[in-house]
Amino acid sequence: MALSCCLLAGTRAAASPSFPSSAAIRRREHRPLTVSVVPLSPSQQWRHGLRFCCASSTSSSPPPPAPPEEPDDYELLDTTGNCDPLCSVDEVSSQYFEANYKPKNDLLKALTIIGAALAGAAAINHSWVAANQDIAMVLVFSIGYAGIIFEESLAFNKSGVALLMAVCLWVIRSIGAPSTDVAVQELSQTTSEVSEIVFFLLGAMTIVEIVDAHQGFKLVTDNISTRNPKTLLWVIGIVTFFVSSILDNLTSTIVMVSLLRKLVPPSEYRKLLGAVVVIAANAGGAWTPIGDVTTTMLWIHGQITTLKIMQGLFIPSAVSLAVPLALMSLTSEANGSSQKSSDLLSSEQMAPRGQLVLGVGVGALVFVPIFKALTGLPPFMGMLLGLGILWILTDAIHYGDSERQRLKVPQALSRIDTQGILFFLGILLSIGSLESAGILRQLANYLDANIPNADLIASAIGVASAIIDNVPLVAATMGMYDLTSFPQDSDFWQLVAFCAGTGGSMLIIGSAAGVAFMGMEKVDFFWYFRKVSGFALAGYAAGIISYLAAQNLHLSLPSSLAEIPFISGS
Repeated sequence: MALSCCLLAGTRAAASPSFPSSAAIRRREHRPLTVSVVPLSPSQQWRHGLRFCCASSTSSSPPPPAPPEEPDDYELLDTTGNCDPLCSVDEVSSQYFEANYKPKNDLLKALTIIGAALAGAAAINHSWVAANQDIAMVLVFSIGYAGIIFEESLAFNKSGVALLMAVCLWVIRSIGAPSTDVAVQELSQTTSEVSEIVFFLLGAMTIVEIVDAHQGFKLVTDNISTRNPKTLLWVIGIVTFFVSSILDNLTSTIVMVSLLRKLVPPSEYRKLLGAVVVIAANAGGAWTPIGDVTTTMLWIHGQITTLKIMQGLFIPSAVSLAVPLALMSLTSEANGSSQKSSDLLSSEQMAPRGQLVLGVGVGALVFVPIFKALTGLPPFMGMLLGLGILWILTDAIHYGDSERQRLKVPQALSRIDTQGILFFLGILLSIGSLESAGILRQLANYLDANIPNADLIASAIGVASAIIDNVPLVAATMGMYDLTSFPQDSDFWQLVAFCAGTGGSMLIIGSAAGVAFMGMEKVDFFWYFRKVSGFALAGYAAGIISYLAAQNLHLSLPSSLAEIPFISGS
């Protein structure tokens, strides 16, 4: 899905007492700048290297280096015009729009607005909507979803489209329901279920952002020392696989691709490593309840439990990564000369108390399933507990230091992917309206009549997730089949979790991880399709086969490795 390619995900430290020669510094207030050269202490280097915005520069040579008086007074401008993925891209986006503006896009936008207006006009006609509620809702959902799919062409933000679609669908439902009170009751129930996911994501994203702001993940990246291409391919894949099982796959991709940019110079090989990160992040997120949004949705709503999903999907997820890695190891890119690392990695410095924040942050994420088992409360309560502890901790360790404000939770909240959360909110509310109207149940009955094999249905969902966003697919599946059709931890729900999580790797637009990689490394759709899609498809098929074989042979991850005594029922 087309998420923004430039997400705030970390801090940047200065490599020397002066700024790099490839950057130009401008005054935000556009006042004359007085330059002086003053050596900075290591702590000042780190503070002044926290976070800057990038844009293209009109100057061919940088001004003399100068330490800013206040961290917020200056912006670091990349003279190459390439925006670092961790910064804002407003100016770069504006320049790109002016250079690539095409009038024919206006026609597409006009047609889309006209279509939306016609759908709105139909919704106003109470008598027609009351008599044809299902048709009206399917029409509005189709138009809204088309707007989400063609977000890039129409230049409409998918979060806004999703929210507008959700409101329109519930308006139609209120007209077609037996009474407004019935629609309000259904909306209240749906909102209660959706809010659990939204609060969970909000807490998880904030915790990860705080850890990343303290350069906590540097402890992981510092231990990657090999430069052998084939060995590095496997190391990056395995590290990403396990990191993604704790973090979400999007954050894991951003962290690992940022690492690759410091380990490997720009080349086809680095692109291949980035593709490995995408496949590994999606595979790693499928076998834990907190590794991917779709598995989190299934876990929160009771379709899967922590122990069973880890036992059942670890082997298939590992196979879906191992097969592409083995095939990629045979390519010419993976059999070239050893890579030379950049000096940027060693120049970064961990923020004060970075190790402590990393330990508490990861501990808070891992403790969520334990909290659910101990208290019986929804998982988002455990996530909010961890966020509250980390909030108090960062306030305490950075108390009285004005230059560390960006390391605290209020600043982290301003950097998380809020529009992504609103997109999930709009999609889940939209799916909830279709479920309340009984449309998803009708679709489930149709699939049962024409595709009686549940394994084929789950596999088809995975293939579709390579083209269509997996969040609405899994949400629709949850609405189509309840726990009476397929009980908790049944093979169907586990296969849905696996297929929806790993199927998106087959196309670069099929997952949030792929879209982030596409934006960060400027990889186009067809390069990924030619170089990677076949490997990802082979891994996807091998994972499904291994899952079905394991179920028939009653093979799974040993309980001694997966089970924690007090979370067996979570």
